[in-house]
Amino acid sequence: MPPLDLLDPRTLIAEPTPLSNVKFVLNSAAVAGLLGGEEALASMAAVHVFGGKAWGTRLGWYNSPGSYTMGIRFMRLARSATPAYKHGEVQADLAALFEYNGWKGPKFTAVHSGTTMQDTGHIAALLKKECTDLSTVTGVAEGRETQPTSVTIAKLGEPPKANAEVQSPILYVSYFAIIPVIISTAALVLSAVYSDWYALAVILFGVTANGLASLVIGSGKFFFTHPDPAPGSPSGDGILDFDDGVVLLVGKEGAVNSVTRGRFFLLFQSKGASLKLGICSILLITQSLAMLILISQSLFFGQLMFVGSLACSWAYNLWVWTFDKEKIQRKILNKILGQPVFIKFILKTRTSMLVFVALALQLRDSTKIMRVFVIPSTEVWVKWEEMVIERLVDGRELEFKEEDWNCDGFCDEQKSLLEVLLKDAMVAYELFKTHEKDILA
Repeated sequence: MPPLDLLDPRTLIAEPTPLSNVKFVLNSAAVAGLLGGEEALASMAAVHVFGGKAWGTRLGWYNSPGSYTMGIRFMRLARSATPAYKHGEVQADLAALFEYNGWKGPKFTAVHSGTTMQDTGHIAALLKKECTDLSTVTGVAEGRETQPTSVTIAKLGEPPKANAEVQSPILYVSYFAIIPVIISTAALVLSAVYSDWYALAVILFGVTANGLASLVIGSGKFFFTHPDPAPGSPSGDGILDFDDGVVLLVGKEGAVNSVTRGRFFLLFQSKGASLKLGICSILLITQSLAMLILISQSLFFGQLMFVGSLACSWAYNLWVWTFDKEKIQRKILNKILGQPVFIKFILKTRTSMLVFVALALQLRDSTKIMRVFVIPSTEVWVKWEEMVIERLVDGRELEFKEEDWNCDGFCDEQKSLLEVLLKDAMVAYELFKTHEKDILA
């Protein structure tokens, strides 16, 4: 049996280990290009979402982490760019960069035209969240309780323009970018003073890539768009229906369209916008690679300058990222929609909710009412529907007595169920009459 030392795998290799004489060391700080991408994108969005655009686009010249993630997102934005209606303009999807589109909204039913949209978009999802978070409840129905459901009436203002530039609700955030700009500039100067050219090159590359990306993004305009309704379109009143409630959209067709079919986008007034976005993407991805290769060659002092500039930028990016993007979008949306008025009610059964919706929308046509009354097709439910619709169409009070539910041909169980359902309708009617002035104002 051969000696054990002869079985050592290292004895089988005659040559030295590859690259054993190379002094190159990969520095762990260089992975900063792969981290902090979401925070960096938040600060990039600041020029549009938080205002201060005139200065914000000039204050992006700092060394920022997360360049790889930003580079990938910029490439998506470049690919989403399509020609706009005006000659020489390009529009890009904000969902590709800042995730300001892309949410799926609830089902929408237009009660007058009968149009149904199984899935609405980002704007409807924002409005639904706004209504869900309302803490003020105007009225709560009495009676039995099975499945409490909220009914929020959203009274929309005048329809916004088909293409409206978005005005930011927060105007000071971008100005704080001056802090990482000063720190990055100081790091560049100190690296040059002490002749650490590798650190100087990496920091300068980062400042240039981030600055150019900010300029290109800042050259776009943050717009809201929705399709204009056809002339002579009926009122746009409709229902956004989701699991635990409904939102009644009350307003002109154009105003309702802005909720159900509106979206945010960036408008660039240049045909070359897609190319510029692509170049920024390449620069940002290259920056992340340059960090990995060059920063390890710098002196310890240069590495400190590099890490210090990244730490300050990351702190600023993180601060911007902590702002609730959803709430900011909702503020923007409320401003676009003309500060709509919201009135919220709680109905304790789905039956009473259906009746309350028909009353709140002032439906007097049986066809339109039946679009709201999505109910089982059993004998009792059909009878209930006939009795309620008859009174709604005639404008009569929803008052029912014993003889109404003691119908011929029904067994005792069916009569008992009909009584319960008719009393639910009466509860909804009472709630409506109590708050009729607020609802119809």
